[in-house]
Amino acid sequence: MTRSVDVVVIGGGQSGLAAGYHLRRLGIGFVVLDAQTAPGGAWQHTWDSLRLFSPAEHSSLPGRLMPPQEGETYPDAGHVVDYLTDYEKRYELPVRHGIRAHAVHRDGGHRFRVETGTGDWSAGAVVSATGTWTRPFLPAVPGRDTFTGQQLHTVGYRSPAHHAGERVIVVGGGNSGAQIAADLALAGIDLTWVTQHPPRYLADDIDGRALFDVASARRRALDEGRTDTRGVASLGDIVVVPPVREARDAGLLKASPMFARVTADGVAWADGTTAEADAIIWCTGFRPALTHLAPLGLRTARGRIPTTGTRATAEPRLHLLGYGDWTGPASATLIGVGRTARDAAREIAALVRSGA
Repeated sequence: MTRSVDVVVIGGGQSGLAAGYHLRRLGIGFVVLDAQTAPGGAWQHTWDSLRLFSPAEHSSLPGRLMPPQEGETYPDAGHVVDYLTDYEKRYELPVRHGIRAHAVHRDGGHRFRVETGTGDWSAGAVVSATGTWTRPFLPAVPGRDTFTGQQLHTVGYRSPAHHAGERVIVVGGGNSGAQIAADLALAGIDLTWVTQHPPRYLADDIDGRALFDVASARRRALDEGRTDTRGVASLGDIVVVPPVREARDAGLLKASPMFARVTADGVAWADGTTAEADAIIWCTGFRPALTHLAPLGLRTARGRIPTTGTRATAEPRLHLLGYGDWTGPASATLIGVGRTARDAAREIAALVRSGA
């Protein structure tokens, strides 16, 4: 059975909900297909101590401010899940949970066929909002396959309790690496924190609000043809949320340079220094989850789909939301995705109403 709708939104996390909000306001018929069985997107699967980079009122989707979390300046992941659950219900968004979109095919000149495990959907436009959480990146470090201990990525880490009595190596100098290293260090875990470059902390009074402003200013400058702009990375890489500040100020976050190879029982540096470990946690980032778009043949050798704004340059009926700055400034954040979702919804509405 094939069901027909104006727009299929693939992914029911923050980006998919923001798209749904704006499509509903514009009176466009749509459905949101979400592989997750419950609301909350990837926030349901993060580590226990994760905190947002900004206060609640600066971490909101369009139309509905996130309420503050009692006793917390920076809300935790559970609070975000509750907020997204309420958001979906409040705006009566047509989210179909537990339905994974396996593939998007062209279906004639003006339609897509979205293939799922429960039947196909025919749509005049598709919004891909699947994020990156389901595509963790593991670097090709020599010897990685020889390690006899436990290896996990950021997506698999939960809490220090799972590593009690262990020697743990955390790899990665970004926010996830710093937060997980701080989580383990404050719990007294025997920690080695390894980073490609010396950690670069933002000033203590800078959080996600400033990062959003910088990203937006850089995008405006690039749109105006100015190339002498500095992005978010010019400020630093690590937002100093309270646990990171506590661990850093206590001298617990001392980073070692990147090792040369992994051994059976740990890691080794080029100078012959070694460190034994029971577990290695790779906080080494993600790649866009775009395999469902493979039949369209739009990806470049770098794995991205060229876009103009959020619209796929070679396929005007496809929009991509929330994958990073290449699909809109700060679009992978709660506060940042609203603006790009609004612009995408307006383009899609114009296309649908034109009948083109």
